[in-house]
Amino acid sequence: MSETDQPKSTAHSADQPVAPSILTRCIATGFFSGYIPWASGLFGTLVGALFFLIPHFSHPLILGPAIVLACAVGVVTAGKIAEVEGHRLTASARRAKDLFQSGTHSSPDPSIVVIDEIVGMWIAMFTLYPSFAHPPIVAVLAAFAAFRVFDIIKPYPARQLERVGGGWGIMLDDVVAGIYANIASRLLVAVLFHFFPSLF
Repeated sequence: MSETDQPKSTAHSADQPVAPSILTRCIATGFFSGYIPWASGLFGTLVGALFFLIPHFSHPLILGPAIVLACAVGVVTAGKIAEVEGHRLTASARRAKDLFQSGTHSSPDPSIVVIDEIVGMWIAMFTLYPSFAHPPIVAVLAAFAAFRVFDIIKPYPARQLERVGGGWGIMLDDVVAGIYANIASRLLVAVLFHFFPSLF
């Protein structure tokens, strides 16, 4: 190899993003659920919902710190995956974005990253039901459905925050969707409890 070739090789390798570790991929993709080739966001939300099978996970003193920690870790890991994957989307994700989020695709947000959906689902469930040992399945289903709706339509300011870019943009829009879903779920649970108390 000539001396003139060496700097070119070094410069080229420096421009390439570092391949994320297996731990980074595991976290960002929700224990690899994001690799499911269709509706990865739905399966990421499902992974978040499955955590509520753990006794007392929904207690504010557990769920609150878990949300903060997962947000922080998600910003880092999601950003690293986005650097490598770019804006690679599944067919279902692309259709949803084209239908509900036209013109907001400038920042990479690959479909395999679902840590944001996990956090959004946790926010949707935060203090949703007074029984923190085992929240009833109807409450989890209400939060699940509400979050999927708001995650897809991304009401203000979720869509605007998505444009922040990097890991922050990936995470923040789902934080907002989770907050909207929490409010909607409270209303839905209240109505269901009033008319169908046996469900609880």
